[in-house]
Amino acid sequence: MQLYFIRHGQSINNANTENEDYQEHSDPYLTEIGRQQAKILAQFLKERQTITDNDAWNSQNQFGFGITHIYCSLMERAAETASYTVRELGNVPFTAWVDIHEEGGIYAREEGNRFSGLPGKPRSFFEKNFPELKLPDSFDESGWWNRPFEDDDQRQPRADKVLAELLAKHGDKEGQPEERIVFVSHGGFFMRFMCAVLKLPWRQAALDMKSWFLLNNCSISRFDFRKDEVLISYVNNTNHLPADLITG
Repeated sequence: MQLYFIRHGQSINNANTENEDYQEHSDPYLTEIGRQQAKILAQFLKERQTITDNDAWNSQNQFGFGITHIYCSLMERAAETASYTVRELGNVPFTAWVDIHEEGGIYAREEGNRFSGLPGKPRSFFEKNFPELKLPDSFDESGWWNRPFEDDDQRQPRADKVLAELLAKHGDKEGQPEERIVFVSHGGFFMRFMCAVLKLPWRQAALDMKSWFLLNNCSISRFDFRKDEVLISYVNNTNHLPADLITG
């Protein structure tokens, strides 16, 4: 199995990280730059969807991607980013995977109410804006989050669970074609996912430094899961984006 982890396009929160007067949005939407990034990514993947040489070593996807499934979180910025690729590819299953959401979940950012859990977007929002997206049967108009802020001790177990479920659902099976999965997700969750895959301690590095895997908006990272190993072919690849659209 191959996994392509794609970070969402630039959100309104991303665009205002240096703006001291900006009030963070609890479920930030894409900026116009974020939409441009997502559309360029979608066109790039469409042009390289077909595997042109099944026998060649394709470690940099120079012979195509062959995507078979696309998953996104139920945060607006991830669902919109993924939707452009889904519409370009046309026939790839597109499914919500709730547990690949960003750390913390959906919560208030205002002083005095900060970190209070919020509902998240209702089912009708996704049905209207992303009709291709398969939603959980239990998801209704009350919103998809509806729980407290996700504490730190809940985050790594969630990533561990996602990895186990991914391998169980899409891991290589004898006599079946290899599956090539896309996650459209978030930078904080990517760090947890890397810790799950590599059994790394959270944020620890040498000499009392802290570690972080940087992901730019709409970057692609590739994992190859085999029977007894995982190969990370590349991380934070943005070669498909023009220089002026590379954002953090």
